[in-house]
Formats: sequence, C-alpha cells, structure tokens
Amino acid sequence: MSWRADILTLFPEMFPGPLGMSLAGRALEQGVWSCRSHDLRAHGLGRHRAVDDTPFGGGAGMVMRPDVVAAALEAVSAEGRPVIYPTPRGKRFTQQDARRFAGGPGVVVLCGRFEGIDERALVRCEVEQLSMGDFVLSGGEIPAMTLLDACVRLLPGVMGSEQSDAEESFGNGLLEYPHYTRPASWEGMDVPEVLLSGHHAAIAAWRHEQSVEFTKTRRPDLWAAYGAAQNGTERVH
Repeated sequence: MSWRADILTLFPEMFPGPLGMSLAGRALEQGVWSCRSHDLRAHGLGRHRAVDDTPFGGGAGMVMRPDVVAAALEAVSAEGRPVIYPTPRGKRFTQQDARRFAGGPGVVVLCGRFEGIDERALVRCEVEQLSMGDFVLSGGEIPAMTLLDACVRLLPGVMGSEQSDAEESFGNGLLEYPHYTRPASWEGMDVPEVLLSGHHAAIAAWRHEQSVEFTKTRRPDLWAAYGAAQNGTERVH
C-alpha cells in the first residue's frame, strides 16, 4: 500500500504543484505515494460557502470556523495517520518528524488561512501543530508542500541511496559538509586537496570537521543539542 497524503485547503488546485516534479513527482507517478487535495469550501456554510468568521474578543482578520474544519476532517478518513496543522505556533518541524511520518502510512495536512483556525477544532480533532520556522506565511499550503517533500524523499526507493539521508544536514545532528565537483580549480579557488587524495578515512575526517565548524558558527542551537546528545560518551571539539 502506498504512502498517502490528504491535504485540506481552500486552494486544492495548488497540489501537487512542485511535488509533481523531480523525485517526488516520479514517485507519485510510480504509485509510491498518493496526493489528494480536498476543498475546505465544500463544507462551508450558506450560499457563499463561508468558512470563516470574525474573532471573539476583537482583533484584525478572520478565523476559520471550528464546525467547518471539523466537518472537513471527518470527511477524510485518517486511518491511523497523523493530522498536521502547519502554524507558527507549533512545535518546530524537524528531520526526526519527517522520518516519523515517512515511517507510517501517511499524513493528513490541514492548511489554514486568514488569522488561523478556531482552537476548539484543533483540540477536538487531535491535530498536531508544527512550525516550519520562525516566520509567517499567507497560508499553510507552502508549509504543507515542504513537509510532504521532506517525507516523500525518505520513502523506500525514492532517493536511491540510504547514505544520502545519513550524510545530509540533520542526519547525524550536524549541518552537512560542503560539496565540490569539476573543475578542480575555478576562478582562483581550488578544491581541498584531501578530496582529491582518494584517502577515504582522511576525507571522512575532513567532512566531519567541516560539519562541526559549520554547525558551531551557523547554528549554535544545533551545536548545543549535539553536544548534549553525546552524553559524555565522546569528546566534542
């Protein structure tokens, strides 16, 4: 059975979008995974299929109604799949989350718009709230594509190499090392000699050193977490 993704959105025509191209698109064509989008307005109220209303307590913007959202979620059978709501208020989405979702039967993604979704619908439907980062977008569709791409590429046979996932950024808790290809010398810049040496142990050591240095300087939060994860079993330089 293929990995299934159902997306609830006000803009179902946005999917699969970029997910229909490259590795994800090839896997979609091959039936490794499926992508179905559902129009939230199908459950809207009245002649205009309203899905939102003004917020209690005042404030700018509109809020998506709990009855509409709950009806839309109930119409899609999750069947053991997590229901995910991308939101800046959520827990940070990580590579570990992507592996967790990729290892299951699939996901249901709820895309918000306006000021967000009535909290009661999220509580009642046991929705997992995840953030793609400390920034705000106009809706949940682009974060949904990001989440799905992160998961689909981990499905068996999609990337073609299990080593790729292990060596990428966050695969071992560190950022990935830099990459080089031909020509060996370009505009006065040379490829590090160690990469031309054919000495696999030396190359592995150099790549680890580069990962450590990049993580220290660019993501001190990740570096601190990496050090804590070592739990004193090895010295971190």
